[in-house]
Amino acid sequence: MGAYRDPFAGQALVLASLPIKKVVATPFQRDLSKTHATRLADAIGAAGLFLDPVIAVPSSDGFWSPNGRHRLEAARRLGMRAVTALLVPDEKMAYRILALNTEKAHNLRDRSLEVIRMARQLAKEQPRSKENDHAVTFESPAFMTLGCAYEQRSRFAGSSYQPVLNKVDRFLESTLPAALRQREQWAVRIMDIDDRVAAHVKTMQAMGMKSPYLRAVIVARINPVRFVPPSRKKDAAPPMSMAEALTKMAANVRKFDPKSIRPGDLALVAAIAPSAAD
Repeated sequence: MGAYRDPFAGQALVLASLPIKKVVATPFQRDLSKTHATRLADAIGAAGLFLDPVIAVPSSDGFWSPNGRHRLEAARRLGMRAVTALLVPDEKMAYRILALNTEKAHNLRDRSLEVIRMARQLAKEQPRSKENDHAVTFESPAFMTLGCAYEQRSRFAGSSYQPVLNKVDRFLESTLPAALRQREQWAVRIMDIDDRVAAHVKTMQAMGMKSPYLRAVIVARINPVRFVPPSRKKDAAPPMSMAEALTKMAANVRKFDPKSIRPGDLALVAAIAPSAAD
C-alpha cells in the first residue's frame, strides 16, 4: 500500500495489507489470553476500525508477527481476511522486537486515571451522552470510581477496594457529567472509609504486626459482599447498590476490632492476593 524510510535509521519499510491466513504469531511469544483477545475484538468492533498495524517479517511460508498475537486473533474473530502490517524485511527483527517490548503494563492506578480522564474529556465533548454508552471505552465501572479517588490521592490503595467494586459497581444510565458527580461522591466515601482503615493499620502495627497486607485483610473483613461469588453474566444485577455497599462498609469499619486478626489471616491474604500491597 505504501513505502517509506524509517526516520531513525533510514531503513526502507513497507505498509502492506496481508492475507491473514499467511500471518502467524512467532512461536516464542507469550501465550494467547482468550480474555484479552475477546476484549480487543470488542473494542475494535466498537471503534469500527483496525488502527494498530502488526509488525510482520518474512518467514518460510508467509509472515511472522513478533508482536501481534492478540490483534491477529481479534481480527480472525471479527472475520477479517486481511490485516494491515508494517513489513520489515530483516528476519532477525522477529527476535529483536522482544527487546523493544519494554513498555510497562498499565497498573490499576494508571488504567483508572486514564479512564477517568477520558470520561472527563467526553463529558465536555458529549455532555448529553450517558455513561453506559461508553462501556466498551471505559472497560470497567470500577476504573471510573477508583479514578476519582486516584485524582485526589495518588497513592490510594485501590487494589484493596477493587474486589468490592467489581461486584457492586455498574455503569450508570446518567449523563456523563451527572455520572462523574456521583462517582466523585462515592470516591469521597471510599476515601473516608480508607482513613479509618489506615487508623486500624497503625494500631495493628503498634501491636507488632508487620505485613504489607494489613490494609487488604481489613478491607476484606469489612467487605459486605465478601462471600458473594462473582457473577459470570456480564450484565448481571449487583448483589446490592453502591450506596448500600458503602454504607455497610462504613458501619463495618467502625465496628472492626484489630485484635480479631490472626497471623494466619495475613498469610491467607498474601497467598490469594499477591497484588494487595500495591
